[in-house]
Amino acid sequence: MPASDTDDQLPVINGHSNLLAVCTALAARVNAFLQIKAPTPILKAVQEQTRVALGVIDTALEKYSLDELSLSYNGGKDCLVLLILFLCSLSTRGPLPPRLQSVYIISPHPFKEVDDFVNSSQEEYSLDLARYAMPMKEAFRLYLEEHKHVKAILVGTRRTDPHGQSLTHFDETDSGWPSFMRVHPVIDWHYVEIWAFIRHFEIPYCPLYDQGYTSLGGTTDTHPNPVLKAAGKEGESEDKKGFRPAYELVEDKAERLGRDW
Repeated sequence: MPASDTDDQLPVINGHSNLLAVCTALAARVNAFLQIKAPTPILKAVQEQTRVALGVIDTALEKYSLDELSLSYNGGKDCLVLLILFLCSLSTRGPLPPRLQSVYIISPHPFKEVDDFVNSSQEEYSLDLARYAMPMKEAFRLYLEEHKHVKAILVGTRRTDPHGQSLTHFDETDSGWPSFMRVHPVIDWHYVEIWAFIRHFEIPYCPLYDQGYTSLGGTTDTHPNPVLKAAGKEGESEDKKGFRPAYELVEDKAERLGRDW
């Protein structure tokens, strides 16, 4: 559902969500989900993926302190699922900081809807979000200069993303990049599993996904996915036809058909 539909569901103190309360509430819902008999094959697959992802995050929390661990967050569906799972894992890890350190690398041509959603996420999930409007390599270099304690960053990359095919759950950055451990808890999730998780838990998401966008970049390289073009009425011109929501897409390989690269 769009971000505005459930903004008041999580505990709020002095205008900001309380991190521990948010973690506890989300963990209770996810743990309950993992204990039920899944009503569909997709949700059964989501249960297994969730267990694996939580295990990866727990391993990261054993290797690194919270001060050494950060989250890359840009408001997209994959890192949204990652954020929820990370928060779940923190429910039994204390003491927690007031806000969770994270980094947002802004597109050169950002969608207002994406920025608005990131802003709402920052408050709803108590994110201490550092923002950088520059190329990714330079952004991470500067982020690590300004946060010298960070040694690992949770990333929402999946197997079908560019350069994702050979990644594992833990990968050092490539030569020539700022040095840190990339942690990929959702690397093997399929597109339909991401959306099944989001929709099962009714997690607010960026409204662009309801307009047929399936992979979010910037305004100059991202368009509604042509696979989701609505049938429209008889005789209606192509430019007046709308798009079905992102969660109706099925094939992983079709996810980026709305992107120019």
